[in-house]
Amino acid sequence: MNAFTTRRGALKLGLASAAGLAVPSILSAQTAPQPAPSVTAPQLIRLANPLPPNEVHVYPDAFRLFWTLSGGQAWVYPIRVGRDSLYEPGEYYVGAKKEWPSWTPTPGMIEREPEKYQKYADGMPGGPGNPLGARALYLFTPERGDTYLRVHGTDDPGSIGRAVSNGCAGLINDQIVQLYDQVPMNARVVLHPKELV
Repeated sequence: MNAFTTRRGALKLGLASAAGLAVPSILSAQTAPQPAPSVTAPQLIRLANPLPPNEVHVYPDAFRLFWTLSGGQAWVYPIRVGRDSLYEPGEYYVGAKKEWPSWTPTPGMIEREPEKYQKYADGMPGGPGNPLGARALYLFTPERGDTYLRVHGTDDPGSIGRAVSNGCAGLINDQIVQLYDQVPMNARVVLHPKELV
């Protein structure tokens, strides 16, 4: 049993914090959605139900990313996630890490929104204003290699706490820099399923 239960169960992470962090809840499908969380600083918390250390866990309904540590602790970051069916739950590993990465929209992005993405079909160099922000962790699977999913930065704090991306998990730039420095190559990344439909 992992940190979340099935859709029919009581979906609560069960977190405690010496610093008084509000406990994020993952709500059942029958419960009304809560307002999106405001942007906050990363919090070091103790997990009531510890996860294996040195893993990234994304809980999309809570708009939170956990970087797990030994001793049942974790850093918790507020994030944005993929919208609708663009969010792909599953298990991944960090197959590449890049500072100020360049960016090229995927063919799917260009097909869905050509007016927005066609002009970048040849790519955009890294730097301020780039959609991948200051840092990016590239998510791979053994079967697919690069999945084109990322955990990356953004200079748009207003997008945090919302399902607005093309599938990636996003943190504000100063927070992705902190996370990037902690997460090694080949670290396991779990994108947990959305429970709210």
